[in-house]
Amino acid sequence: MAEERQARAVRTRRTLLYAAARLFDRYGYTRTRIGDISAAAGVSSGALHFHFENKAALAAAVEEAGADILWSAGWIAYQANADALQALTDMSQAFARLLQWDVLARAGFRLGADGALRGSRGLDREWQGCVERLLLEAARNDELSAHVQLHEITCAVLTATTGVGLLIRGDSERQMQAALTGFWQVFLPGLARPEVARRLEPAGRLSVVTDAVAVSGRARARAAADRPGRAAHPQSPPSSGASGWAPVPSR
Repeated sequence: MAEERQARAVRTRRTLLYAAARLFDRYGYTRTRIGDISAAAGVSSGALHFHFENKAALAAAVEEAGADILWSAGWIAYQANADALQALTDMSQAFARLLQWDVLARAGFRLGADGALRGSRGLDREWQGCVERLLLEAARNDELSAHVQLHEITCAVLTATTGVGLLIRGDSERQMQAALTGFWQVFLPGLARPEVARRLEPAGRLSVVTDAVAVSGRARARAAADRPGRAAHPQSPPSSGASGWAPVPSR
């Protein structure tokens, strides 16, 4: 009986998280009312408050869930690559897919960029930090062309990756992949030294991107439908904690 109650509580909490994520994604934090969340989840106000003290607590939980998805994907892409630029390319391809496919990842990212949630960890800022660290690693590894300005490159990568993931929605997967791959096809030859650029894959390494995207159950289901017969079971990375969802430690 106790196990049944616990399982029901877990299901209710997950239902609330997804209902909140859909509303935060559609209307933003300020315009979403807590009563709308409980109604969308099909639970009573009392049940909602049993799990979450208020709307801010629910939004923080959505943001944390999105961070876990994105951080886990970033960790897988980073660990699979020796070249920092290929890691960044693979990470961006997985990142864009997750923003398009998984409402927890998308809403978690939007909540930070929204600016209305006090105390937000700011997934947009964490992604910026990740891009900066990967480019610095690429510079240390002598992967970059001599003329590259890291600040300008960082801004371009952030704009391309988040724009593709957030703006191209619905059933536009091929459009999303073509847009981001096209960006890297144009960008990498000027960013990387010629001998490095020749071994980079602008579309991302398919096996790495697939494994990274598989951290999301919903994205995994979408990927499985697109690629029958493949099942990805990536290792679980350490918890994201407070240091950012895509850490880049020293190799």
